[in-house]
Amino acid sequence: MTEKKSGSPKGESLYLAVGFLRRPHGVMGEMIMDLHTDFPERFKPGRKVYLGPQHEAATLGSVRPHAENLLVKIRGCDTPESVGKYRNTWVYVKSSEVPALPEGQVYKYELIGLDVIDDEGNSLGKLAEILETGANDVYVVRADKKEILLPAIPDVILKIDMESKVMTVHLIDGLIP
Repeated sequence: MTEKKSGSPKGESLYLAVGFLRRPHGVMGEMIMDLHTDFPERFKPGRKVYLGPQHEAATLGSVRPHAENLLVKIRGCDTPESVGKYRNTWVYVKSSEVPALPEGQVYKYELIGLDVIDDEGNSLGKLAEILETGANDVYVVRADKKEILLPAIPDVILKIDMESKVMTVHLIDGLIP
């Protein structure tokens, strides 16, 4: 297995948002956490996570389903008051700690920075951002002061070559820069 490289210029870990702590729930120090991952089954007691913009290390003490979200307990926080400081806080994991996907699949964060070309070989810029819209994702491609929004659908996204770091797209009417 090859070592993953982070997108950081100094080689620090790249953190991925996987959840959002909303508010304390009950009297035992649990919090409601919105899920921002396709793999909620990976949240288990003992899982190391990183909280907030400073990526403060924490360990999950308990995890259980709650509607479409989770109720999580952070080890060392046993009251609503002790976890209250984490209200409205993002939950992260290190990209180096996420499991490998099956052959041919990539995590969305791995697409950021790809060179984007059209099906005639013209450079359109770099993939700068991915917007999650509900129906399909939208790829934001930026070059200089230009921005192109591309729907992540098979008619538009023709090929993703992770070895060459190139995404080939077909511009449909209305997407021409």
